[in-house]
Amino acid sequence: MPKQPAFPGLRDAMKKKRTRRELFLAEMDAVVPWDRLLNLITPHYPKAGLKGGRPPMLLETMLRVYFLQNWYALSDPMAEETLYDSEAMRRFAGIELGDDRIPDETTILNFRHLLERHGLT
Repeated sequence: MPKQPAFPGLRDAMKKKRTRRELFLAEMDAVVPWDRLLNLITPHYPKAGLKGGRPPMLLETMLRVYFLQNWYALSDPMAEETLYDSEAMRRFAGIELGDDRIPDETTILNFRHLLERHGLT
């Protein structure tokens, strides 16, 4: 008889031990000055335009993905892949699998280039 799938998040709620990754990300979430960094980047970040197309990813999500890339030495393709694989990293980035888009490697690359172009790295 196949196992019943768990509700999303229920498995994490029942987990008895927090991983080192979860502890590290919780600490970084608390110490990084997110509001100050977001205020620096906001004037340079694309807004949803009248031309249509896909709306940009949330700035805070992209910034958090950028930090994950740096902390874990992830290439753009590996950052995308890791967001699909790791619940802890998705939670840190503010992404709910099934509800939110996961940034693809090109979106991650473009964000990194935006930061470099404006001297924000």
